[in-house]
Amino acid sequence: MFKIIILITTVVSLCLLGILLNVTTPATIGPFGILAIFVFAYMLSLGVVTFFIFYLSKALNKLSLVFVARKPLGELSFRHSYYYSTIFAAVPILFIGLQSVGAVGVYEVILVLIFVAVGCLYISKRIE
Repeated sequence: MFKIIILITTVVSLCLLGILLNVTTPATIGPFGILAIFVFAYMLSLGVVTFFIFYLSKALNKLSLVFVARKPLGELSFRHSYYYSTIFAAVPILFIGLQSVGAVGVYEVILVLIFVAVGCLYISKRIE
């Protein structure tokens, strides 16, 4: 059921983002519209990254069964994939926000990578 909810949310956010980007201009959309674009972009990215992590985990599990004799890699559940994707899906949105204020440099990239590392560490400790 959770997969279906994520899939529907992803498709709806894709449709609404497409409508917003085709119907309005940045000058006429206003602050609420800009916020809606960022929210729909995050929801779309969240769904895509969740399914990518989930199916990548399944594929790596199958490959580890073939190549690793002793202890194959474990498979992530869909819920755990969702938890990790909440962090990874924010990365493109953060870079778009940083680019909009003209501040994407080496320092900012390192800060975003630290954010991802701390977020993944936190999630891995909370899951266990």
